[in-house]
Amino acid sequence: MTDRPEEVRKPMAIESLRRRYLERGEVPQEGLAAPLLRSWERCIRLGLDLGERARPSNTTRGDLMVARERNAALLNHAGGVMEHLYEQIRASGSMILLADASGLILHGIGDPAFVDRAGRVALQPGASWSECQRGTNAIGTTLIERAPVEVFGSEHYLDCNGVLTCSAAPIFDCHGELLGALDISGDHRNHQPHTLGLARMGVRLVERRMFESEHARHAIVAFHARPEGVGGLQEGLLAVDADGEIVAADRQGRALLGLEAVRLSLRLGAFGNLFRSGFGTVISRAARDPAALMELELRAGGRVYARVRVSLAWHIGLQAAQAAGKTPSPAADPSRSGRSRITLESLATGDAGLQWALDRCARVIGRKIPVLIQGESGSGKELLARACHNSGPRADGPFVAVNCAAIPETLIESELFGYVGGAFTGARKEGAIGRIQQAHGGTLFLDEIGDMPLAMQARLLRVLQERCVQPVGAREAVPVDIALLCATHRVLSENVKAGRFREDLYYRVNGLTVQLPPLRERSDLAQLVRRLIDGSSNHPQPARITVAPSAMAVLEAYAWPGNIRQLQNVLEVALALLDEDEDCIEPAHLPEEVLDGAGSAPAMRRAASVPAAAVAAGAGSARSRGRRPKDLDDATIRAALERFDGNLSAAARHLGVARNTLYRRLGCDF
Repeated sequence: MTDRPEEVRKPMAIESLRRRYLERGEVPQEGLAAPLLRSWERCIRLGLDLGERARPSNTTRGDLMVARERNAALLNHAGGVMEHLYEQIRASGSMILLADASGLILHGIGDPAFVDRAGRVALQPGASWSECQRGTNAIGTTLIERAPVEVFGSEHYLDCNGVLTCSAAPIFDCHGELLGALDISGDHRNHQPHTLGLARMGVRLVERRMFESEHARHAIVAFHARPEGVGGLQEGLLAVDADGEIVAADRQGRALLGLEAVRLSLRLGAFGNLFRSGFGTVISRAARDPAALMELELRAGGRVYARVRVSLAWHIGLQAAQAAGKTPSPAADPSRSGRSRITLESLATGDAGLQWALDRCARVIGRKIPVLIQGESGSGKELLARACHNSGPRADGPFVAVNCAAIPETLIESELFGYVGGAFTGARKEGAIGRIQQAHGGTLFLDEIGDMPLAMQARLLRVLQERCVQPVGAREAVPVDIALLCATHRVLSENVKAGRFREDLYYRVNGLTVQLPPLRERSDLAQLVRRLIDGSSNHPQPARITVAPSAMAVLEAYAWPGNIRQLQNVLEVALALLDEDEDCIEPAHLPEEVLDGAGSAPAMRRAASVPAAAVAAGAGSARSRGRRPKDLDDATIRAALERFDGNLSAAARHLGVARNTLYRRLGCDF
């Protein structure tokens, strides 16, 4: 957010701007940042009253405890950072605040005198500072704008908040999900120009700590365009698994690599897809000299400097995998060693319909025959594509996956074909290599090809015919050698008849069509459940987790409209809901959506309300044990929360209900 001239920042000048706009409709031409003007406009549409006094918080202590438990990871990582920031502003009449994604303040620390004054405008834990409730303010506005915001004095929409100066920045996880905001607030008479920078620094520290904690089992590659940038707050981070797959990149890392925000949720693929050095080579160099600063060349052009950090968990996991024969030696190049990963043979789980598809794929791999994989969303089309790549002669080459439905139409051309420097407004001066060219020597996987725009279909057809790709703005085409795999949940033949898909391209991509059966028609659910649990990172020892027969009966009765992807999500939630002393998934750990969709009998639903471990431990009183969730009144729930100091697990055991049921009764979206 750009600084405004100090003469405009004076309270009287801001108040004059505000009154002329709000009372006469005169839009400020300068002196007010664009995010604040947009916020004022939203407040007008909401019909907020300028003179409204600070609303008292209607959040109870129990509500706050629930919100804090739901955001426990954020609180754990932000707490130390907030203490560090407070040391920088101590005795300045300010406070540090942490809010969740809804604007509810979870935690605050600050100078006692200002904390007392802030309470008069409800700037305290338990109060919601969403924009729709408090008007223009740093917390609520930064959550909507998804960018750092500073609000000074009368820039606040409500008169009562004009005594504050607030600076906030949004906090995101490594998948681009908004987690909350970090705010520094104080008396508007003590405004400091560096406060917004402090808030941004704090957010960077929180995001980095969360990233490193979430990926403790992975190698962390810290990098920057300049050697001195490695080790500082501006370095980017990549998390890489033992197979050389980049499983995550933080915001700074994506910015340094020039990856657009729209690709935040897309997989980055193998380490070798981004860098010319294989991950095996990099990890070997790091093993010889952990402090070594390496120079890595990007496939898209340019270079970065990097240092690799691996934790004890990484070494333990690697040694265990090597002992089991699952992972190559770190001296090898796992990013190029596709055969060590999922293959057609390893996908076989005993289902006849799936086996038919696997056998057909095995017969054409390596014969320059394109494969079209059809199936419902979530049925495992990309997994089959990766298995085809890893099972063929191109397994040591790159596997480049492109989701045609996830890239905006305005970006898909440059994404697929690349561009030369200066090809269009906003293009990087060094240009960028397209995804097709990145797949040279390996496999290009076009997921959801049925959603590709017609104009791009014509260009793709030319690439497949001539085996050359011409980047946007380039004069000459570049030869490419690729194997082609495509997937779609649509029926392409019907799209051809409707004119939504080119007939000539249809015959180019449809060398062999294989149909993946939906999960509801498969006979290998138990094997899939076991594999998904074993591969989960939501439990420290997934191998010891079992599934109770009653829970498996629910899973088998459910229709699974989201297929394997939905099953994986359900199991991840179930693992997360297990208490430390539990190692068996019961119906109580399954979402109510699955219980309802499975048509569970009343007896099963009653059983689902009481975890077996709780019954065995004698948890809950004789009166509460086995009661139905609808029999509990709000007062009883609140009393249990108070008794156990907000510990939902203990309260749920006492009440004789599942913890996820208690969450829902309290209106939480966890």
